[in-house]
Amino acid sequence: MNQNVLRVLAALSLLLSILLVVGCTSEEKTADQGADKTKEAQSVNLYTDRHYEADQKIFDAFTKETGINVNVVSAKSDEILERLIREGENTQADLLYTTDAGRLGLAKSKGMLSPVTSDKLTKNIPANLRDVDNEWFGLTVRARVLVYSKDRVNPKDLSTYEDLANPKWKGKVLVRPSSNIYNQSLVASFLELKGEADTKKWAEGLVDNMAREPKGNDRDQATAVAAGTGDIAIMNTYYIGLMLNSANPEEVEVAKKVGVFFPNQQTTGTHVNVSGAGVTKHAKNEENAIKLLEYLSEVDAQKLLADSNYEYPANEAVEPAELLKSWGEFKRQDVNLSKLGENNARAVILLNEVGWK
Repeated sequence: MNQNVLRVLAALSLLLSILLVVGCTSEEKTADQGADKTKEAQSVNLYTDRHYEADQKIFDAFTKETGINVNVVSAKSDEILERLIREGENTQADLLYTTDAGRLGLAKSKGMLSPVTSDKLTKNIPANLRDVDNEWFGLTVRARVLVYSKDRVNPKDLSTYEDLANPKWKGKVLVRPSSNIYNQSLVASFLELKGEADTKKWAEGLVDNMAREPKGNDRDQATAVAAGTGDIAIMNTYYIGLMLNSANPEEVEVAKKVGVFFPNQQTTGTHVNVSGAGVTKHAKNEENAIKLLEYLSEVDAQKLLADSNYEYPANEAVEPAELLKSWGEFKRQDVNLSKLGENNARAVILLNEVGWK
């Protein structure tokens, strides 16, 4: 065999080796990309301001059942929403889970949520507890009630939110600042039910009767009632449940000193609100986000939330925790909670006008 033939064979052998290496590398790269896609398809990114152990237990159960990992990004309420808005189409969030219909309505108004078509969700979540366009769904319910001193207030003297503006309660009413979304939504519900003029008159009277300048969270209002700073506080029900079952004995003692009263039972009903969730407009794992949202609306998840966090389940097939049942059934405001978001801007202006700090 002459030298030219040998050279040709050597060159062909080298070329074949190179092609084999390139082919293997290409196959490995394709396999890696496929694995990455599979991994991405088996996850869902959740932005939330909730910080309860019960939530994580549900996420763990969801992962065990579906194989979909829940990646949780937690922050304070306003921060988590601001982050979602700031990130825009570059966000990694697939699902926003936050407190208050007003905040969910704001996310919708900023174009951050996407409508969801789901038979499970429309079956499990009543129409008044979800967005009219199905961009968010309430998952747990809390009532904003009157919490009173058992030593100084006869519950027979309590009746309505409106009555808190009565001069007889001068210097006795405690409530969070107007910057708090819970109070904004309460006022938003008044705007829907009573109109601007009556709502403003009520809010002015309430401000006149405040025991101190508004400050602190709901727990702080209960503590102030127990300490005698005021006699009546406006609070969400689940805080009392958490305080009565707290590992902190001081919180337990505070909660034992106060009673829970559901106002407006003979008129418009007690104001309720939700924690809820919506699929983000720019979700990269939309299908998984819908699966998690549906899972959160099902009986098992709803029962765990109801029993451990003392919120009322949104799914009517699930009973409230025993503590909540001990407070009795109550009439709720007949307001679609979408209105709380729609009326939020007007509520904020009104609160500023009446001097609710």
